[in-house]
Amino acid sequence: MEEKEIRAVSDGRRIDVQMSEASGLSRSRVAALMEEGCLLLNGSPCRKAGEKPKSGQEILLRIPEARDAAPQAEDIPLDILYEDEDLAVVVKPRGMVVHPAAGHADGTLVNALLGNLSELSGIGGEKRPGIVHRLDKDTSGLMMVAKNDETQMALSAMLKERTIEKHYLALTEGAFRESAGRIEAPIGRSRKDRKKMAVDPEGRPAVTEWQTVAEGKGCTLLDVHILTGRTHQIRVHMRSIQHPVCGDPLYGFDRGVKVPCLMLHAWKLTFVHPRKKEKMTFQAPPPEDFLKGLRCSGIGSDIADALSGNG
Repeated sequence: MEEKEIRAVSDGRRIDVQMSEASGLSRSRVAALMEEGCLLLNGSPCRKAGEKPKSGQEILLRIPEARDAAPQAEDIPLDILYEDEDLAVVVKPRGMVVHPAAGHADGTLVNALLGNLSELSGIGGEKRPGIVHRLDKDTSGLMMVAKNDETQMALSAMLKERTIEKHYLALTEGAFRESAGRIEAPIGRSRKDRKKMAVDPEGRPAVTEWQTVAEGKGCTLLDVHILTGRTHQIRVHMRSIQHPVCGDPLYGFDRGVKVPCLMLHAWKLTFVHPRKKEKMTFQAPPPEDFLKGLRCSGIGSDIADALSGNG
């Protein structure tokens, strides 16, 4: 991929936020490019991601020619439900970290994608699969992966416009009075524990919709539809209404329902293909440990079998 230039006119917000939206890159990637001197503000280099330039100032972001990314391809088995020249839909297993980070230098989803996907293009100046949304390490399920800049920008725009439907299965503590509900509560970093997120009036807007699927012994299986994609969104929102996800080590009850894992699985994904303009829907049955948790929580083998595709 040849060097690209993304131009924008400042609207007064943080420069990394503005250029993330303009380019389709993550804010962290924009910040990394800024550190390399790839961003000019009114013609001068700007390396401070939190800078808030005055409205009307010109911003130029240079995305360099693609180079090999630091993560290496690894021969890790991966369930690929769909792949074409633009994108792929994969099933992330529970326990796998999405991006290499401290303590997780390899064995990540990115390493697996590099070893499994064909014809990857340079995205954001790196030859790597384009992660457009994430799942927590202990959450399994469906993820979209962009294979070129155009697709990454299009999918990122769809996420922002809330035109991509993401549904999760969540086994939660307790019984609900209503059969469905909606939670609108902003989420930000917890002020008491930096490892956690929390409902915070000063946080970013977050919207979660839920619907009851089945009731068990002291727990309820929900179909959860998220309209935003905040870190730990479902886990934080369900805890905020006193129905945390079963098996959650961060937000769960100390004496909650005994299950073998975090009972959260991204099971359904619907979006319009950016280039083909076709509506696409994918479903992924929950992994066996999730199904085991359902059976031992009194949800019933018939529900578990139906979700596994054997019903």
